[in-house]
Amino acid sequence: MSATPAASANKMKKDESFLGKLGGTLVRKKRSKEVSDLHEEGKNAINAPLLPAGTDIHPEDTLLEENAERVMLDPTSRENLKFKDLVKVLIDWINSELEEDRIIVKDLEEDCYDGQVLQKLFEKLSGRKLNVAEVTQSEIGQKQKLQTVLEAVNEMLRPHGWTIEWSVDSIHSKNLVSIVYLLVALAMHFQAPIRLPEHVSVQVVVVKKREGILQTALVTKELTSTTENFDFVLFATERDAFDTLLDHAPDKLNVVKTSLITFVNKHLNKLNLEVTELESQFADGVYLILLMGLLEDYFVPLYNFFLTPESFEQKVHNVAFAFELMQDGGLKKPKARPEDVVNLNLKSTLRVLYNLFTNYKNSE
Repeated sequence: MSATPAASANKMKKDESFLGKLGGTLVRKKRSKEVSDLHEEGKNAINAPLLPAGTDIHPEDTLLEENAERVMLDPTSRENLKFKDLVKVLIDWINSELEEDRIIVKDLEEDCYDGQVLQKLFEKLSGRKLNVAEVTQSEIGQKQKLQTVLEAVNEMLRPHGWTIEWSVDSIHSKNLVSIVYLLVALAMHFQAPIRLPEHVSVQVVVVKKREGILQTALVTKELTSTTENFDFVLFATERDAFDTLLDHAPDKLNVVKTSLITFVNKHLNKLNLEVTELESQFADGVYLILLMGLLEDYFVPLYNFFLTPESFEQKVHNVAFAFELMQDGGLKKPKARPEDVVNLNLKSTLRVLYNLFTNYKNSE
């Protein structure tokens, strides 16, 4: 039975009334959201007037307590080649020190923030066992471990004039600059056998809250200075004949170089190769790789390295690969950096070759 015209008219009025109310509600919500968005936009415009272009303020930064501050690495500094080189040197050093613990660090921010790696590193370097839980998953437990580790580190470094540029909160919040500051200080204090890149500076964004308003500024942080300030770090833990030779008896340098040239040519001559200049002819890593194959009596597949390297990166790859072959042969990891050999650093090249001479001088 169909509805009467009067009933249909009443239904239409009810529907229109309902849609009107719904529409009004939606309009009010939309306007409310627009007001809220406008308010948020205004707040951001007021709170971050000095924010450097391209830098993001994270939600947690707006929750800072009064007079508190947060420090963030500027994105352009993160991509700085010298900074990336410094980070790589520190990662390689940590992995070398903690190799026996089967700890492999790939990312300083992700692997150091919870205190586990820093604890193991400090214990290895200092020979001191810390009273902390081995594994802590909770944030409270991680911060407690960090507190213990950093108290021990600060107690050791402060008497030697180190400025403490890190804290439990900055490390746990994965502040890369704080982590690098800490690792550089440990490396220099314990005279790690590494070469730290010189003049490494980065820019950080400092966010402060003053009277409820966020203030931001770019600040330059110097992570390392000149090599003169930390040349003692390089090889200081294992001085050998080359330190004395280069520092006090340079007149005998040619005698030593001749001995090493004789040693390497004894083997390279099997491939109809000959070395006359140690610094330059080993700088691209090719002769080092071929020499290791000859000393260990195996063929190195050509696809593993660049036979005619053209770029600095390709040469570094070759030298680093040669170092891996040396370690596979039972030798200790070379104290030199691949970059130093590529850069024609005489002491680094002599040390690598002397290490081979010591281990293979009786090889035919």
